[in-house]
Amino acid sequence: MLLLLISVIMILPINSQNKTENKIYDINVPDVIERVRTHDFNPLNEDNSMTLDRSLNVAGIADLNNNDWQVRLLAVRDLVRVGDNNVKEVIAGLTDKSAHVRQVCAMALGILRSKDAISSLEQLVRQDENTMVRSQAVIALGQIEAGSSLALLHETLKTDPSRDVQHQCDLAIYQIEKQLGTTDKQLSAFLALDESTFNSVYSGSLAPEFRLDDTDGNEWKLSQFRNEKWVVLIWVFADWCPVCHGEFQDLMEMQDEFDNAGVQVFTLEMHDRYQGRVMVGKELDPSYWFSKKSFHEAYTERIWWPHLLDRAGAIGAMYGADPLAFAVHAEYINRPTTVIIDKEGIVRLNYQGTFWGDRPTIEQTLKMIETGDFSFEHPQRLSVNN
Repeated sequence: MLLLLISVIMILPINSQNKTENKIYDINVPDVIERVRTHDFNPLNEDNSMTLDRSLNVAGIADLNNNDWQVRLLAVRDLVRVGDNNVKEVIAGLTDKSAHVRQVCAMALGILRSKDAISSLEQLVRQDENTMVRSQAVIALGQIEAGSSLALLHETLKTDPSRDVQHQCDLAIYQIEKQLGTTDKQLSAFLALDESTFNSVYSGSLAPEFRLDDTDGNEWKLSQFRNEKWVVLIWVFADWCPVCHGEFQDLMEMQDEFDNAGVQVFTLEMHDRYQGRVMVGKELDPSYWFSKKSFHEAYTERIWWPHLLDRAGAIGAMYGADPLAFAVHAEYINRPTTVIIDKEGIVRLNYQGTFWGDRPTIEQTLKMIETGDFSFEHPQRLSVNN
């Protein structure tokens, strides 16, 4: 009897971990696709690589209440939740007339690592007129570890007219060759997304606990700094973002200042482990159009803060970082968001940007902590009232 009880106790945590994955969801794929197809998204620019604010006709989204990101994110989540049981219907979405439908279906199939989708994704890479869709299809092939697609990706790297698609080919080729496809943690993060937590944290709120991995697999908790240090959370886009690399450079140069002020800095990225490791120079060394130098050596020696993986953007969504908010370089990403949390765990600043350059600099962020003045607004901040 004692042995039986021990066996049950040993089994329970395993069942608990798989509870989300095993849950049966009442989801109709055509309904999910129709939600996306009929939503009035902000438009893309001429080459379909950047989102334009529909009122201002400039890159970004001024309206912090815009829900484009929720429509995309929840559609991807729901398509992931139907999983292999309805994968044929998700694959069929790759031929939909709506580029938004094709994009979310490609994203879901990459997270699911659906090998059945490889030929259809390859067709998008070859023929889709929309840069965003081609880019997402390339990303998905990398996530699936589609070895049979390597020749196509090498060809597309040379021939695609978009440098953004070319860059994603570079990343996908390495990802496939090194077998660094979508992780189980990425899949679980999308399955567990809970929209009731979105936009739930404000300045003055008690910051919710999180447990997030860094790019080396170490887990970090917000609570471990309670009553010890201020905490700064800086959401960045991706390895192709020159603004993000500029912020990294500023952080590297200001290590002593942050240490002396008793501040723990985290950068966060709404990607899986492979993409996060590319950001910090721990995987391939891509050629960037905005820099002639390699980031590898400098980053390996000088990054002193943890770069966290906010898989599926679950934590960012709480703070209004809006995962999949708008397109930059043919990939949907989060709003540029900076959060400052004091030693007692109270959010003192929760700043969501309206475009990629709209947030406090690293210097301004530290200055706010030192002075206690958190009344920041970027001088070029987009406004629907302009």
